[in-house]
Order: sequence, then structure tokens, then C-alpha cells
Amino acid sequence: MSTEKCFAKGSPAPGPVPKDHIRIYSMRFCPFAQRTRLVLNAKGIKHDTININLKDKPDWFLEKNPLGLVPTLETPAGEVIYESPITCEYLDEVYPENQLLPSTPFAKAQQRMMLEHFSKVVPYFYKIPTGRNKGEDVSGLETELKQKFAKLNEDLVNKKTQFFGGDTITMIDYMMWPFFERLEIFELKHCLDSTPELKKWTEHMSEDPTVKATRHSMDTYKGFYKTYTEGNPNYDYGL
Repeated sequence: MSTEKCFAKGSPAPGPVPKDHIRIYSMRFCPFAQRTRLVLNAKGIKHDTININLKDKPDWFLEKNPLGLVPTLETPAGEVIYESPITCEYLDEVYPENQLLPSTPFAKAQQRMMLEHFSKVVPYFYKIPTGRNKGEDVSGLETELKQKFAKLNEDLVNKKTQFFGGDTITMIDYMMWPFFERLEIFELKHCLDSTPELKKWTEHMSEDPTVKATRHSMDTYKGFYKTYTEGNPNYDYGL
């Protein structure tokens, strides 16, 4: 089964995961869950999707993942895997077609290190809009974000490649993309103005069929984030 509308507390538990499928517990607007959806899509993995109301989680979901986080994967054998980088690596290992991680241990380690660096960038995508909504001066935070973007730009310049792992999209690109996809909603697109290679990367990424298949329209994103910033997120927005 696949659902678009989210399951909340009191919703009946979905049945077992169909044979030859994997299930993702997700939320339509979550950038972390989008990472795993990108990998599922890029690798052509048969899966079903169960969306979760993250403010009012079903008890059966908390039994599967006590942290209550999405993305969470479940196999037909009832095995449960969570945390976005872990779910993505798991999928790449279990489904070897269309490999997204590099084959050598050093190149894999390089992507993991880059992801670790990028994890320090992610908070800015939340801190800046939140501060702005409270009427705070966020210019200092924006300057810091531009410096982080400059480092990523430098990386692309040094590599002389279109993407962060080479001339084709690899795992690290999909790990970073969901946050760049939301730059317009967070009113942060101007932070790319001094980073031409990084800006080009966002343009190449937005043309990728997998990216196109997993994103919402800007109006839908903006509508959801309005409900989110008002403190009453409508996870079914646009359905």
C-alpha cells in the first residue's frame, strides 16, 4: 500500500510490507525523508510509502522507531532502519544496481566527510527563517551561510566537475539537494549570488529526473511552510 495522507495517532497500522518491496515511513515535506525518497527513486527500488503525522504520531509507528523519526525503512522481514544517511547507505548496499556511493573505501570516506561538513550547514536553513520571522537581525547568520556556500563552491572549482562526486550525480549530491531545493521558500536564494559553480550545480540538479519526481511545486511548499511557521503544520497540504 502507499498513502499520501498521513497516519496520525489512532490510525490503524498498515499491513505487512509486501514481498519484494521495502516500505518508507516518510513525511511529504521533510528534507531528511526526501533524501531517502531520492535514493529509492534513483535506484528504481519497488517501495511503498506511509506518511506520518509528526506532531501526532501513531503508537504503532513509535513501536517500530521509538525516536519517532522519518525516514524509517521497514523490510518484509520486519527489519527497521532509520536516520537518513544510514537508510540511504543501506539501500545502496542492498540494491547494488545504479550504485550511488563510490566503489573505493577512500572515495566513500570522502563523501561521508563531506556529509559531516554539510551537517554543520543544515541548521542555518532553519535558524535564519525562524530568526527573520521573529523580527531578529539575521544578517550575521546569512554572512556565515554565504561563507559555507563559498567553501562548497571552492570544492566544485577544485574538482572541475558538475557534481560533488564527479560528472554524474552520486550519493552526496542527493544528500545535500533537499535543502537547496528549499532555498526559495526560506528566502535564501540570494546567498548563492557569489558562488557561480554552486549555483550551476543547483541548476543541473533541478534538471535530474529523480529530483523532478520527488519535489513539490513552489506554491505547495510555501503553503505548507506557512502552516509550519504558524505552529500548526498541515502535513496533508495540497492533497
